[in-house]
Amino acid sequence: MPIVNRVAALSDEMAAWRHDFHENPELLYDVHRTAGIVADRLREFGCDEVVTGIGRTGVVGVIRGRKSNSGKTIGLRADMDALPMQETSGVAYASKVPGKMHACGHDGHTAMLLGAAKYLTETRNFDGTAIVIFQPAEEGGGGGKAMVDDGLMTRWGIQEVYGLHNMPGLPEGHFATKPGALLASADSLEITVHGKGGHAGAGPHRAVDSVLIGSQIVNALQSIVARNVDPLKSAVISITKFNAGTAFNVIPEIAHLAGTVRTLDPEIRDLVERRIGEVADSVARAYGGSAETKYNRMYPVTMNHAREAGVAADVARDVVGNDRVDDRTTPLMGAEDFSFMLEARPGAFVFLGMGDGNECHHPGYIFNDNILGHGASYWVRLVEKTMPAG
Repeated sequence: MPIVNRVAALSDEMAAWRHDFHENPELLYDVHRTAGIVADRLREFGCDEVVTGIGRTGVVGVIRGRKSNSGKTIGLRADMDALPMQETSGVAYASKVPGKMHACGHDGHTAMLLGAAKYLTETRNFDGTAIVIFQPAEEGGGGGKAMVDDGLMTRWGIQEVYGLHNMPGLPEGHFATKPGALLASADSLEITVHGKGGHAGAGPHRAVDSVLIGSQIVNALQSIVARNVDPLKSAVISITKFNAGTAFNVIPEIAHLAGTVRTLDPEIRDLVERRIGEVADSVARAYGGSAETKYNRMYPVTMNHAREAGVAADVARDVVGNDRVDDRTTPLMGAEDFSFMLEARPGAFVFLGMGDGNECHHPGYIFNDNILGHGASYWVRLVEKTMPAG
């Protein structure tokens, strides 16, 4: 079936919600205005229960179907936070807050799920319970984990959980997903190199150059991907910071390196973490210094469960047709903290095509309002198909 007619009728309303969120972006857990509006809308729609403050500033709405014989409860998740960026899109509803911007489409995700919630509370044409989840702090704050740790799954008895993200470059209104790894784990690393300071011109031979050691470490780390990781698997190690020194003629005693690591396999993640410490330490010792590595695991691999990925793809086909759904898409090395929810319960994450345009996290990014109906219809059909009223 195509976009649900009642959802199509909500398109202007969903766009208005999104534009308001876009004009008033909020970061990480500081989404009090957004969360307050979401909670007010859910109450106006007639949700059976609306709870705020889950995972600090998350919002949960409970919508019960006309029947409850199935005993089934599924969760639908959208994220609410923006990014610390200055907007350059030029749209009429551009951010009013300097240095903050919805550059990843979370305003659209929130509007889609609100539209679906309005439809579901009106019709209740399903047998079971739908839990709409509005999450803070996806952009590096681990809000998904915070909500799970706060009892999201157990408090409402969620049995399956689903997520959605817009995708620039994927044709407008197309869906993509796959079983297994869809998005990478995201970790950060810090390496502190200790050398021996000295005069850069008169006495370099009496110093231990932390800059030289750090430079060799940057190069050596790439051997991990090239020579330790199975070439049929994926890993990325990127050093993005290198800070050392205070003067042009002084060899600094300490250098600081930092970066990010991405993998699609938990075993590769373990391997890369171990080898980074070993390589940094060995290189530093070879040059007479030492290196201390701190490895911080942030987001796990976003790992779709096979059955639920199949369900998600089937639902997408109901909305846009078989030829617009790719259920064997290539994994991406971006990351998502929906991964924490997929570790807690079976579920699946899908991409919804935006068409051509700037990538996410670009200051000129513009969300395509044409896909609001596709996203809301996907949520509606997911509930009605997985919990049919009979």
